Amino acid sequence: MEPGERRTRPSAGLQAVIGALLLVLDLLVIAWLVYGYGITGWADAYDDVNAPEAPEVARQGAWILAGAAVVTSGALLALRLRATAVLQLLVLGAGALLLHTLATHP
Repeated sequence: MEPGERRTRPSAGLQAVIGALLLVLDLLVIAWLVYGYGITGWADAYDDVNAPEAPEVARQGAWILAGAAVVTSGALLALRLRATAVLQLLVLGAGALLLHTLATHP
């Protein structure tokens, strides 16, 4: 590579590091949203008068994760980090599917 020439593709090492960092962050966000669903479900067990709020919390979490999957994957694709973008889409999409399942199957 010449001194003034720019790279067109990011290195595999850079993609691996970014992917690992984002994977940890994704798992923390998914765990936090599932924890919020669990706490809301626990609180619903003590409230016989009002309608349960846990399915709505799970539905909101699913939308948050689905939106985050689209936005972050699109941004990573724009930066030509294809492997990391696919990882983001799969992990956040799986989390959204998990929360959607919790919202629809009480």
